[in-house]
Amino acid sequence: MTRPTSSTLTIRPWMETDSISEMTALLHRAYSGLARMGLRFMATHQGDEVTAKRIAEGQCFVGLLDGRICGTILFKNASQTKGCAWYDQPEVSSIAQFGVEPDLQAKGLGRQLIAFAEQAAIASGAGELSLDTAEPATHLVDWYTRLGYRFIGHEQWSHTNYRSVMLSKALSRGL
Repeated sequence: MTRPTSSTLTIRPWMETDSISEMTALLHRAYSGLARMGLRFMATHQGDEVTAKRIAEGQCFVGLLDGRICGTILFKNASQTKGCAWYDQPEVSSIAQFGVEPDLQAKGLGRQLIAFAEQAAIASGAGELSLDTAEPATHLVDWYTRLGYRFIGHEQWSHTNYRSVMLSKALSRGL
């Protein structure tokens, strides 16, 4: 498949008419490589109820190509971001449940979803956009670092079988 361009990619908010089951299946596919590494991300195994609950915890955005949802990212503003010392700070927003169809990974869609979430964070007044990922997933830590995210620390979440790397990016609010 060719690299998506801004003219072929549409990013929009999750709509009530979108299918939770299809979103869950997308997340399972998107995280399948991480599951094969033995990493138990929530999105590797969550059911529809968990997908719906997580979507309700923030603003879910979807990426569409040819009308088909092929990527997603969940943005949580600073008041919705919580769970550890870094996330509990009043200027820190976060992203989660971020995934792209496996055949579209490394083609620019993920980068466009991240940029969209960064703009949402700036619009919300956040000073930081943060995330966490599995420490053994060094390819992800390296990718986020190339996008300007810096190491903050580690967390051990009760629902994972790995230690998480906390990463954050200071946001430029422009002039």
